[in-house]
Amino acid sequence: MDHYKEKVLEVIEVAESYLLGKREVIKQVVCCLLADGHLLIEDLPGLGKTTLVKVIAKLFGLESNRIQFTNDLLPADILGVSIYEQDQGQFTFHPGPIFAQLVLADEINRASPRTQSACLEAMEERQVTVDGQTFDLPKPFFLVATQNPRDQVGSYDLPQSQLDRFLMVISMGYPSREDEKKILLRTKKEQDLSTVKPVMDASMLIELQGMVEAVRVSPEILEKFMNIVDRSRSLATGLSVRAGIRYLHAAKSWAFLNGRDFVTPEDIIAMAHPLLMHRFWESSHEEAKSLVDKVINLDW
Repeated sequence: MDHYKEKVLEVIEVAESYLLGKREVIKQVVCCLLADGHLLIEDLPGLGKTTLVKVIAKLFGLESNRIQFTNDLLPADILGVSIYEQDQGQFTFHPGPIFAQLVLADEINRASPRTQSACLEAMEERQVTVDGQTFDLPKPFFLVATQNPRDQVGSYDLPQSQLDRFLMVISMGYPSREDEKKILLRTKKEQDLSTVKPVMDASMLIELQGMVEAVRVSPEILEKFMNIVDRSRSLATGLSVRAGIRYLHAAKSWAFLNGRDFVTPEDIIAMAHPLLMHRFWESSHEEAKSLVDKVINLDW
């Protein structure tokens, strides 16, 4: 197990060398991946969202595809299409870019709601259905979507059914002044992502995900966690059963990243904002933050 944890730490260290000062964000992305969840990164253009995803894909040795979402993108452009092959006398399915181990759905909220919904089955069931045929997606399957702030022109709000399928929603934020000065002085060679070498492969990642599942949750911690679930439902729409399962799994992943094989209150609190805020979807950003603070304000 120590060997695996060293590999995860190496991933974080190398990623931070390309994304200066973003260690906490990188840890959240790795946490989401180890928890076998999907991630939404919401922030302004040009803050390193795409770079972050590309670096993570390379370090974990994952086959990756990027889909640029636009207002004229169609579901078939994502899922694939069945084409009639005249020489064979039958239809053959040609898979779309969703068939990869890590898929970057770039600026997902620029596409129409119909196109956005093409990802729903893939995110939940790890499969897609086209013309009545079901096709399994590769394992592991990790979808990372980016979106511009919702008040920007030409964007469509993601429906709650889709937001709930993202384990976590995070933002990059601006770098510190000192880190930005270092970024400005970097050469093209130092920014070249083609030099990034894999630290592990997909089979090792699947093993790590199994280790995360085995992280222990004591009866006392589980009771406190259920208090959070109950309070979320009394204050707002609240956590669905699916969201509760994923929240606890994310806390296990965070515990694993911090070298423990058991969940502590700190793990649950650390995951609260990235996991809960987008589930209080009726509220503004500030209202959602306040609600999360109230939900986790327990006597631990």
